[in-house]
Amino acid sequence: MAASGTRGRLRVLLGAAPGVGKTFEMLAEGRRMLDEGRDVVIALVETHGRAATGALTGGIPEVPRRTALHREMPVTEMDLHAVLARHPEIALVDELAHTNAPGSTNAKRWQDVEVLLDAGIDVVTTLNVQHIESLGAVVRKITGVAQRETVPDAVVRAADEIEVVDLAPESLRDRLSAGLVYPAERVDAALSNYFRLGNLTALRELALLWLADEVDSALRSYRADQGIEGAWQARERVVVALTGGPEGETLLRRGARIAARAAGGELLAVHVAAQDGLRDATPGALAAQRSLVESLGGTFHQMVGDDIPGTLVEFAQSVDATQLVIGVSRRGRIAAALTGPGIGAEVIRRSGDIDVHIVTHAAAGNRVRLPRITGGALGWRRQALGFAVALVVGPLLSWVMFTFRSPESITAEVLAYQLLVVVVALVGGLGPAVFAAVLSGITLDLLFVAPLFTITIAHPLHVLALALYVLIAVLVSIIVDQAARRARTAQRAAAEAELLAAVAGNVLRGDNAVLALVSRTREAFGLAGVRLLTPDGEVLASDGEPVPDGRVTRVAVGGASPAVLELSGEPLDTPARRLLDAIVAQLAAAIEHTDLRATAREAVALAETDQVRTALLSAVSHDLRRPLASAVAAIGGIRGAHALSASDREELLATADESLATLSTLVTDLLDVSRVQAGVLAVSAMPIDVAGPVLAAVDELGLGPSDVELALDPKLSAVTADPVLLQRVLVNVIANARRHAPAHSRVLVSTSAIDERAEIRVVDRGAGIPAEKRDAIFQPFQRLGDTDNTTGLGLGLALSRGFAEGMGGSLTPEDTPGGGLTMVISLPLAGADTEGTE
Repeated sequence: MAASGTRGRLRVLLGAAPGVGKTFEMLAEGRRMLDEGRDVVIALVETHGRAATGALTGGIPEVPRRTALHREMPVTEMDLHAVLARHPEIALVDELAHTNAPGSTNAKRWQDVEVLLDAGIDVVTTLNVQHIESLGAVVRKITGVAQRETVPDAVVRAADEIEVVDLAPESLRDRLSAGLVYPAERVDAALSNYFRLGNLTALRELALLWLADEVDSALRSYRADQGIEGAWQARERVVVALTGGPEGETLLRRGARIAARAAGGELLAVHVAAQDGLRDATPGALAAQRSLVESLGGTFHQMVGDDIPGTLVEFAQSVDATQLVIGVSRRGRIAAALTGPGIGAEVIRRSGDIDVHIVTHAAAGNRVRLPRITGGALGWRRQALGFAVALVVGPLLSWVMFTFRSPESITAEVLAYQLLVVVVALVGGLGPAVFAAVLSGITLDLLFVAPLFTITIAHPLHVLALALYVLIAVLVSIIVDQAARRARTAQRAAAEAELLAAVAGNVLRGDNAVLALVSRTREAFGLAGVRLLTPDGEVLASDGEPVPDGRVTRVAVGGASPAVLELSGEPLDTPARRLLDAIVAQLAAAIEHTDLRATAREAVALAETDQVRTALLSAVSHDLRRPLASAVAAIGGIRGAHALSASDREELLATADESLATLSTLVTDLLDVSRVQAGVLAVSAMPIDVAGPVLAAVDELGLGPSDVELALDPKLSAVTADPVLLQRVLVNVIANARRHAPAHSRVLVSTSAIDERAEIRVVDRGAGIPAEKRDAIFQPFQRLGDTDNTTGLGLGLALSRGFAEGMGGSLTPEDTPGGGLTMVISLPLAGADTEGTE
């Protein structure tokens, strides 16, 4: 038992879907600990009517639940105060994502669990992967079902133990078919919807990958706490170093093949930019390589650092990489001989336990050129190298020339020293070149100009020659240095152009131009974090670490919608600020473009409204004219004729009555569709038994057992819906199914519950509707297959979908197995927001 004042331990049993056995496993673990003599209680368990699960609760003490009213229906909840008063050693709490009924101490069950943990009570709980907050969008994309009950990731990640309760998708479907998960009447609908094999496989993979990432994070935390710097190669991670050159595609594909050799292998691509945020890369190449990385299932990363080998190795170690892929140098033999083995050798020397693959490619060694001068403002390493060349090569050259000197060799000696000065200028810039010129001038006078071994010059012309030599050497150094500066300027301009092209490319390719620009700004200048805010402080986009207050640089973003760009990191120099101004201008344009898109969407909505209005006027001019004309004619006949038989009078009254009823229905439909499209539909939602509107709709249509087959689930919980609107939906859908069903066939109406929603399925065996035409049937004034105007305005299905969505539900078409169309009306269960899912 947890000591007084200490926090309890949390154990989470994680499952991919309902029915995998999480509750069963929790109860089995509870019985095991109870047999060990530990104080275990059931704080709350949902058996969902499963006999095997219910049997395991026997013998385990249970804290009675409390009863609360929600929407006039009794619901039972965990009695938090009773559990705290009982204060067991271990509490079993099912369905961590559950939402408590109004009036409870906490809104969510995970908050109740936090209270128990703070009280020193250990908790064993269950959770489905679809209820983890960060996975909500992914799960919705997989299953089509939005999860309203979620648990923050931080709560789950803070658990002391997380265990996946795994079951193969085929086995889960077998359990479902055998009635071990849901009642028999819900099985067919469940198998054809949420529990499709593809859904279950994807959810299973999602659960396993999420836990794998959590284990990986825990491993990194342990290594950091223990001061373990060496990589633990628990998973194959391949890092590919990109320079932006043409070899990038070759390296990425090779890295992807290496990562694919092991299950769960990861591919990571990294590009190291200079400290000034600019890259020496082919314009557009990195953008294309970034897209290739994503298509290969990998991730792209941007690092900043002048020490490229060290930065590469540091990144690889930070992600626990097992393999590092780099390209063989593109330098030619001359460049390699002058500047050393290059980055590859340095990476290998520093890599430690990481395997390094040096991959050859078509661009390897294809240029024969001198080392490229990166600019006049050379770093201290280049300047030190220049002085070293002067101090090492100068004496060596002097010894060689002194050994083979002759009275006629003075010209060759001067030119040799002149060449030395030029080489030093190329390597180290102006300072080392001037040093070499002065040193070589003194050496020339000392060793080769009479009298030897003195700095005394006997002939005046020799003084002039030495002065001209030093002057020429200095001028050459200055010219070489200026050329290098111009090359540096041109190189920076090219890098700036490449960066702006990359920024523009990200904007054009991305769905969110503002976010793409913010992200590229942080990467380009090596900042810790960047935020874009409105004048009111609302965050429009952010990237990187949170920007600390008081440690930011703020830049105003002008335009129609002003904003503020906050930069966290080292202050930017003047050239970088010039480049930032260009990016800020694009940000202003992107914000304006976003505003224009929103305006355009509003204009589209208005255009659609105008289209509906036009269609409405067209429909009124024809469909309303017919019943109105019939009613007017009938009433006029009654008033104008003085002698009518009783039968004739009755027939005219019947015609007028029928026409006015038709007119009333049409006007009602027109008013309803206008309310739906205007978003002012009045809905009186309440808990109702779905069987009532179904039977009322069948009676209204005058259908009998020979027309409709009813398969209603007697155990289906109440749904939250407007009974009048639901009846209108059912009337329209069932009438539509009868209209298109073959003669002598019956329409099937069934009800079932899946997860937290009820489904009403109206099934016909007609010709069905092609997938490309399914959206059209829900548009107003559309009558699929109709060529006359005697069947109404074509508003039935448009109204039905609008009514269903107004009640928080949906209306979707599906293919009927064996042919036909199935219309599925999905509605929330009355207790859906207060009931979890095992």
